[in-house]
Amino acid sequence: MLRIGMLTSGGDCQALNAAMRGVVKGICTKRDDVEIYGFQDGYKGLIYGNFSMLTPKDFSGILTRGGTILGTSRQPFKLMRVPDADGLDKVEAMKHTYYKLNLNCLVILGGNGTHKTANLLREEGLNVVTLPKTIDNDLWGTDMTFGFQSAVDIATDTIDRIHTTATSHSRVFIIEVMGHKVGHVTLHAGIAGGADIILLPEIPYDIKVISDVIQKRTKAGKKFTILAVAEGAISKEDAKLKKKEYKEKLAKRKYPSIAYELAEQIQQTTDKEVRITVPGHTQRGGSPCAYDRVFATRVGAKAAELILNQEYGYMVAMRDGEITKVPLEEVAGKLKYVDPKCSFIQEAKMIGISFGDEL
Repeated sequence: MLRIGMLTSGGDCQALNAAMRGVVKGICTKRDDVEIYGFQDGYKGLIYGNFSMLTPKDFSGILTRGGTILGTSRQPFKLMRVPDADGLDKVEAMKHTYYKLNLNCLVILGGNGTHKTANLLREEGLNVVTLPKTIDNDLWGTDMTFGFQSAVDIATDTIDRIHTTATSHSRVFIIEVMGHKVGHVTLHAGIAGGADIILLPEIPYDIKVISDVIQKRTKAGKKFTILAVAEGAISKEDAKLKKKEYKEKLAKRKYPSIAYELAEQIQQTTDKEVRITVPGHTQRGGSPCAYDRVFATRVGAKAAELILNQEYGYMVAMRDGEITKVPLEEVAGKLKYVDPKCSFIQEAKMIGISFGDEL
């Protein structure tokens, strides 16, 4: 008997269900003696033993379904070694659940924090295979994560729709895109949506440069300007602060997010009317795009192959268009940032897109 535990952890996104479907179909195509334990609400289900027995039928018809049929929650890695309110050792509790159910393997779908905990469980002796989920596409070791392209499509659609009203009213529009630490979604959506200015966490901006770009567009007869701004965008001034100092400054900030701070600064320096659009969690929601359905199915099938071959301790990844495996210890705790010097950025600058750092 092959006993598989599955859980989805961290923020939800499109194609989680598609990826789980790929795993189950891949395994059950080769073996009939399979038991599937679905843990509810991420690591929380593994910690407290909340699970349900699933059959292949439970994974039928979910290829196009957004969210996750298992539910999810955020369980910060830094608190995994900290006992809960009742004094429960979370790591020991997860191991207890694993061995109590006599599992052969845990299939874990998640992003950066999820992979830290997955690697911790690997170090504790559990058999683990992970799949790369996050709209941010910031997981080290893989060229792509599922959920990313769907989020880009939604953010791009938002920018597309803003174009008409921005043109009609001759306004400056700021679209705040998800991405606290990395700007992959903003970069792709900004280029695809024809944004004039793209602000990323990896490239600190100068408000004077942004103002100059807007003013030059006005003088050139272009009555509107569209900014695609990552929620983690940071000014050159703030980028010089120590991490603790910056956190303290954010805690005291009167603005709900970076978009509102920028809007006030732009209105003061350019005398332009500014409007803000925050698509927020819509970027995580809805049905996965065709690309994500295909990609999630491919990594799910590869995970099934690893499990059937008893190859554990890996994250399934895409490298140079091929689906492969990467050791978990090489992935955990690392983020894949946008390289400010990469060709992608240089090509965007070549066509006149400003990143707020230089004229």
